[in-house]
Amino acid sequence: MGTIAFRRKAVDRAMKWAFFLCAFLVILPLFLVFFDLLIKGGKELRWTLLTDLPHPVGEPGGGIANGIAGTFVITLLTMAWSVPVAVMCGIYLAEYGRGKFASAVRFAVDTLTGVPSIIMGIFGYILIVLPMKRFSAWAGAAALSMIFIPVVVRTTEDMLRTVPTTVREAALALGIEQWKTTLYITVRTASAGILTGILLAMARIIGETAPLLFTTLGNQFWQTRLDQPMAAMPLQVFSYAISPYEDWHDKAWAGALVLITMVLLINIVARYLTREKR
Repeated sequence: MGTIAFRRKAVDRAMKWAFFLCAFLVILPLFLVFFDLLIKGGKELRWTLLTDLPHPVGEPGGGIANGIAGTFVITLLTMAWSVPVAVMCGIYLAEYGRGKFASAVRFAVDTLTGVPSIIMGIFGYILIVLPMKRFSAWAGAAALSMIFIPVVVRTTEDMLRTVPTTVREAALALGIEQWKTTLYITVRTASAGILTGILLAMARIIGETAPLLFTTLGNQFWQTRLDQPMAAMPLQVFSYAISPYEDWHDKAWAGALVLITMVLLINIVARYLTREKR
């Protein structure tokens, strides 16, 4: 018995260390990427980087202010119409979706979730850029929405399914109409989880580059018109990284550091909301 008990404890201890090692390997790339960006981009991380426009080629200095502003504009433009569409679709699948049509919608959403982002960019280029005969923020937002919507749809459906059926039945027993029960009770109960999914989808599209290369193109100046090419941080990081100038390489590292910091902050907020929900 002593030998068997010793063997069980040894196997249990070994499996715990194996689980710990796997968890460590999962988080290791994040820390390596972040600290590498911190070392290489930290020297260029100054206030003027966030407030100045890019300088002409060969002239040192400048910043990525137009890219930061463009990223926020394109992201908000994407979410302005994508959030209502995605949440309403998720509500339909969770509360009313039955039969072949609902199954087809779920299949389409799952398929879109796995489609490479560059395909979304090409589709946006064909659907919007070519007919308009110009690159624009509208085209970039349309391409990003095809990445954003499937994630939010699935998150909304999953969160609504976690709401106990007794909550719906209690509301219906009081004579409340089904659509009011869905909007004012079920959705409100799952609102923290839905908002978390929206923030995670937002964090994903902020760092997308391939769709914007085909739709938004980029810009070295301030741009307020949504029907014209607009700067974005991923595009500027890409342009600086492939350039032959050392100063631009440093700005690419700094821009990547700013970008990953924004994504980390959004994920922290999402985790906080999840904790509050629990």
